[in-house]
Amino acid sequence: MLAQSLTQELIQLQADFCSALSDPTRLLILYALSENPRNVTELTNELQTTQPTVSRHLKVLRERGLVQTTRSGTTITYSLSDQRLIQAIDLMRAVMRDRIAYHANLLEEIDA
Repeated sequence: MLAQSLTQELIQLQADFCSALSDPTRLLILYALSENPRNVTELTNELQTTQPTVSRHLKVLRERGLVQTTRSGTTITYSLSDQRLIQAIDLMRAVMRDRIAYHANLLEEIDA
């Protein structure tokens, strides 16, 4: 019974992790933070979006444990909690690229 409960908890954590990656802006934020830590203003300027939007997405990423914060005076700097996050995102991207290529090949075969 305990093992089943732990399995369900792990599955829920995985689902939460994936839901955090389900928004393009959050993915852009993660890629930006993979280059170096940034504060909200820097992310707002880089992503050319509004401060409330960036803050809202950072809150989701922080709640899911994907980013961490460091405070220096009034400035909060965000960084990736684990650099392997980008490897995981890139791996998913490679899988999607392969699926797209597979479907493109199917279409070529149908048209031939």
